[in-house]
Order: sequence, then structure tokens, then C-alpha cells
Amino acid sequence: MLGVVNLDKPVGPTSHDMVGLLRRLTGTRRIGHAGTLDPLASGVLPILVGAATRFSEELSGGQKRYDALVRLGQRSATDDAEGPLTSGTGPPPDAAAVERAVGDFVGTFAQRPPAFSARKSGGQTAHRAARAGAPIEVPARMVTVDSIEILAIGPGDAWLDVRLDIRCGPGTYIRSIARDLGELLGCGGHLAALRRTEAAGLSVVDALPPTQLERLAADGRLADAIRPVADLLRLPRIALGPDDAARFRHGSAVDLADGASNGRAAVFAGSELLGIGTAAGGSLQPDKVLPVPGG
Repeated sequence: MLGVVNLDKPVGPTSHDMVGLLRRLTGTRRIGHAGTLDPLASGVLPILVGAATRFSEELSGGQKRYDALVRLGQRSATDDAEGPLTSGTGPPPDAAAVERAVGDFVGTFAQRPPAFSARKSGGQTAHRAARAGAPIEVPARMVTVDSIEILAIGPGDAWLDVRLDIRCGPGTYIRSIARDLGELLGCGGHLAALRRTEAAGLSVVDALPPTQLERLAADGRLADAIRPVADLLRLPRIALGPDDAARFRHGSAVDLADGASNGRAAVFAGSELLGIGTAAGGSLQPDKVLPVPGG
């Protein structure tokens, strides 16, 4: 088996739990994922099967889309509903103030990761240090948010719930957006719920929950859920003839007839994906090569 499963992760399990599920269903240890989801988040979790794990970097580096519920008027130590939660300062803002404020989070900017995150600083992991009662400062990093659309605004007892449709680049913490939106509005905020609706070119509309994958496996049809990795690579394509394809497979550079292609590209022999290479100066150098089928 080689390809990508569009798994609809439920709330509760970790992304590693879902990797374990696919290892059990496929009978192979070579399983990975493209882009972690926190236990409290649900939605698209691309599961990489077999040699598709070689393309984790390419599949996790694209645009992502989220349906996020931000609760304004409550703060959280973890910046999400895991808590503990405390009341914010001042009354929740009105809808007009929220509409103005969300525009500040569109574009490319430096974002401070949550205190409870997998980021490291000085050899320490942030969430482990925070749980030990000695939180560390993790440097901000540049992220890109392409758009934020307000889907709904609804008042609670002492808070305001704002549902957002967020399109963003890799490495963006939606928890940080929720926290910083609350700070900007002066009332505090945290991420109350999160569902990833798009990742790696996959949509939640087509995602399969674990129960459905288990049924497919029981029926001997799990392969029906595995998509070709070639369909999801957002790279230019280069096609090679039989002789050059054989050289590429064995890790040798090949000459490009037109000499015009430059940069990274997905490399094919007919409709078969061979791997990824870098073209420069009329030569194509293999970067990642898939094993020969049956070899």
C-alpha cells in the first residue's frame, strides 16, 4: 500500500493514536501524518501510508483551512478549552468591534506560539516545561493568514462566541489567533472548538471517520480509501522516458532535453510517480525516489 488516507479525526484521540489505528488496519509500521491536530480538534488528518511518508514535508507545507470557534471573554492557560479557564477583563465586545479586529490577523506577521505547544527552545519542549510549572519563552515566528471570514457571532452568559473560517499557511497556531484576538479586544479569548476542513489538497467533505475505515478493512476494501500521493503534490511535473526513468530511480542525475525547467518538480514515467527532483542548468537531480513496484 502506498498513498494518502483522508481521515476525519474525531475530538479526543491524538494524531499519534490515528497513526496507530492505520498501522493496525494496514498491518504496516510505515505510517505517518501530514500536520498534527490537537486532541480537542477534529477534521482532515492526512495519513501517509507506506513510501508516501517520504512526502510528509511536501504534503504538510501547503495551505490549510479551519472552522474555528473563538470564545471572547474567557482566558485559558492552554489557549484552548482544555483550560483551566478564567474570566476575562471587561465586557465582551460588540460585533462591530470584532469585525474590525479580525482584519489585523490577515497577512504575514510574527506569531507567538501557545505556552502549551510542541515548539522547543533551549532544548526544552514548551508544553512539557509549562506542565512542570516552569513555562519557557518560545520565539515568535512568521506565519501567513490568507483570509478570515466571520461565519457567526453569538452571545453567551458572560462571553461572545465568534465562529471563523480561516485560511492560512503552515505553522499557524489557531489557538494563538484566538488568544491574541481576545487581547486586542481587551477581554481575553481562547479557542473553544476547532475543525480542520482542508489540508494537503484534501477536503473534510470527503474525509472518512475511523469507524468507516475499520468497516472497509473488515471487508478487505481498505485500499479503496487510499489516494495516490501524486494527486496531492502541488509541484510542476517532469516526464521522463524509460532510460532516464531508470537512471532517476537509481539516484542518478539525468539531462533534460529542453533545459528550460528549474526548481523542484514531481517526476513521472508516463502516469507513474517516480519521486521528486530538482532541475537546474538542464540537469535533474533526484531528491526523493519511490521504490520500484514489487522490488
